[in-house]
Amino acid sequence: MSAERVASPSVERLRRRVTGSSTSLQLIAIDLDGTLVDSVKDLHQAVIRMQSSLSLAQASEADVLSWVGNGIDRLVHRALTGEMHADADSTRFTQASEIFRQAYKDLVGHYSRLYPGVLEGLDWMTGLRVPLVVVTNKDSAFAKELLQQMGIRHYFRHLIGGDDVKAKKPEPEGLLLAAQRCSADPQHSLLIGDSVSDFKAATAAGFLCVGMSYGYNHGREIASLDASESPDAVLDSFRELPALLA
Repeated sequence: MSAERVASPSVERLRRRVTGSSTSLQLIAIDLDGTLVDSVKDLHQAVIRMQSSLSLAQASEADVLSWVGNGIDRLVHRALTGEMHADADSTRFTQASEIFRQAYKDLVGHYSRLYPGVLEGLDWMTGLRVPLVVVTNKDSAFAKELLQQMGIRHYFRHLIGGDDVKAKKPEPEGLLLAAQRCSADPQHSLLIGDSVSDFKAATAAGFLCVGMSYGYNHGREIASLDASESPDAVLDSFRELPALLA
């Protein structure tokens, strides 16, 4: 990765916070789906089971990849309507949600895999002696199961799911809750994520933010985002974290 790619005033502030003293960085929050784990195949299979049960046309994996990132309820609405922001009929939604949740309960972790470099990155971050917290829009029970299936639950001090807050990302509530639980200053905290919802939440919470280029981001390239939506730095792998932060 070129130096130009990560060079910015925000990145330099991020570097100074980490390297200026042993207490500069007080919290690292990390998104789950699309950042730590490639889980879209599990979600796709659950979606098409739901659609088949309701005699609906089956979505492609590419469709589901563009829909994920805002929690299960929004995913179900998108699978029913084919639209990003439309709401399905309430009765239809309730029925579909129950079917999806049972299907996903059976499938969670079945096809998922860690992205390359995640384990190395988690090991390195553990050595910083900074608390690691997962902050995800996924329901906490499903998130916990997925972390356990992937063998990485033990790395994280806390897990904050979409059902632990009133407002999911891109609202900052989950990140601020993570900071509160870790007695961390948001201005000395970092989020690692893959989507515009992560980046907006980080900005609203006062966190600095690293974006992972390989994630979902509703099918959009991070490079296509405008400055108000963009992270402070973009990496291709967790293996690049030491070069950025150390």
